Amino acid sequence: MTAVNTDAGGIVSDVVGVRHRPGYSLPRAAYTDADVFASDIERVFLRTWLFVSASAEVPPGSYTTWSVGGESVVLTRTGDSVLHAHHNVCRHRGSRLLDDGGGRARTLVCGYHSWTYGLDGALRAAGDMGEGFRERCGAELGLRPVPVREVAGLVFVCFAEQPPPFDGAAAAIADQLGPYELGTAEVIARFRYRVAANWKTLVENNRECYHCRPNHPEFCLSNYELGVNGDGRVDPEYEAEFARQRAEWRAQGLSEKQVSFPGGAFYRVARLPLRDGFETESLSGGLVAPLLGRLTRPRAGSVRVVTLPNSWSHVNADYAVTTRLTPVDAGTTDVDLAFLVRGGAVDGVDYRTEDVVAVWKETSEQDWELCERNFAGISSRGYLPGPLSPVTENSIADFHRWWFRQSEKD
Repeated sequence: MTAVNTDAGGIVSDVVGVRHRPGYSLPRAAYTDADVFASDIERVFLRTWLFVSASAEVPPGSYTTWSVGGESVVLTRTGDSVLHAHHNVCRHRGSRLLDDGGGRARTLVCGYHSWTYGLDGALRAAGDMGEGFRERCGAELGLRPVPVREVAGLVFVCFAEQPPPFDGAAAAIADQLGPYELGTAEVIARFRYRVAANWKTLVENNRECYHCRPNHPEFCLSNYELGVNGDGRVDPEYEAEFARQRAEWRAQGLSEKQVSFPGGAFYRVARLPLRDGFETESLSGGLVAPLLGRLTRPRAGSVRVVTLPNSWSHVNADYAVTTRLTPVDAGTTDVDLAFLVRGGAVDGVDYRTEDVVAVWKETSEQDWELCERNFAGISSRGYLPGPLSPVTENSIADFHRWWFRQSEKD
């Protein structure tokens, strides 16, 4: 299975029969075909690093479980604050241990035959297996580990036996998010959506702000349309405000380095300016929660973290919001949002949940509606790939190239 790049008017082929003209949206089969979706799960999702949750969603003495493409991982944190990740599969006869979700726990107990595991994955009990069974076999029958990386309050796993490199992404994320200390933050709100659209349409929508002004009035109060990787628009007001705010960031010791999919990698981390008069992404412009981590001033811009294929996060001076995609089938994607504020902050005293979630809950729901309409049109016989904007949609073209590369790997 190979891809051939020809001239600008040529064809890129062929991933599961998909033939693509560079600079255009993908052909219908790339979004709707069940075989392409199966390839996406096997070659894209199960072979790269995937965002699972914020660290705050797995406090000591707890677990959280997430499933994608037939695989399932259970994250646990032992009392010594060490994070563990294991396949959500009992070592007896392979039963799924836990449903998706999370909670407090001292042990993990299989509901089929009550085999019991510690939060570190070690086998603790296996009744009616004969005298001395655990002593003889327990060391070999702990839960199977899943590669996991925890960086600056975000948790990633990879289901591949030999995961691709992650150090570059870890360095870029830690550089920007370290001062926010998200590992000590608390999740105050979660929202789950089932979106009737292929996962690629959600990623494409996230990778451009061509659609922002007519569709996202709340977002545009605090944000410029510019700044998305690959958006070539120039605006003097934006550039002047960016320069002013970079000086403020340097004065606070905050990194201003932008790392955007280096060498075709899967991650982007960038600090972008907010509009004059806005200290955070809020409706009022003012802070809606206490400053996060080690921040001492509110003018910190907004840090964007994108990790293909399944997440993006916005981290403001006072709150963070993470977005996780879970592909269900070719035309369905589950989306989870989590909002975090400073640990120990009290709802109704230090913040109001409705104020914290106002911008990104509304903006996200607007996006899901746009993606569903987009996918409905793509699914029509009347659909033909259309030209991408060379001014505002270069990041979509980059995403397409990334997707083809991932799909080609053996």
